[in-house]
Amino acid sequence: MIAIYIRTSTREQNPENQLRDCLSINRYGEPEVFKEYQSAWKDKDRPEFEKIREKIKQGEVKHLIVWAWDRLYRNRERFNEFFKLCQVYGCAIHSFNQQYFEDFYKIPKPFDEIVSHLVLNLLAHNAEEESNLKSERVKLAVVKTKGKPTKSYKGNLWGRKPMPNRIRKEVLEKRKQGLSIREIADSIICYDKNRNEKYISKSLVHKIIKEASKGMS
Repeated sequence: MIAIYIRTSTREQNPENQLRDCLSINRYGEPEVFKEYQSAWKDKDRPEFEKIREKIKQGEVKHLIVWAWDRLYRNRERFNEFFKLCQVYGCAIHSFNQQYFEDFYKIPKPFDEIVSHLVLNLLAHNAEEESNLKSERVKLAVVKTKGKPTKSYKGNLWGRKPMPNRIRKEVLEKRKQGLSIREIADSIICYDKNRNEKYISKSLVHKIIKEASKGMS
């Protein structure tokens, strides 16, 4: 089986761009595509990735294609653990943005594992460091003044905008109709700060339903 894993951290990103790039390096057969909108830090909220992991353990996946290594994990230890898992069960990982790594599959044993382990550690470290630096830049850009709303360095109000009441009503109405959380998230459109259309997240749907349940109890 050939698996393509597409992960975007928000619905504002376009997963089709990643899919197009992944398909361009596929030389192994007809793939099955797994798409996810979630952070690589949150393992529990990545059901599609967990499906791939289980299929790897069952020996079903022989090639896993991703857009970049950080689509899998941004945590260095988990990143390395997953690669070791793939080595044990005979699954080769291919990355559109790290195609140079294909050459490491051609290195004779035992040097292939020694060199690839070194390179993977460096890649995982860079992915983790980049994510941490991004978080620090965001925190440093926040301007806090006691007694006043928090603002960004540009002077814009910081934090999420209040959720439109329309969205809450639509979520609860569709829930009454028996739709699943995923179905609800994929059927309700909102707008980002640039007025671009996007679908609401599954986590938002879950939050609205949970809050409504508490209010009824």
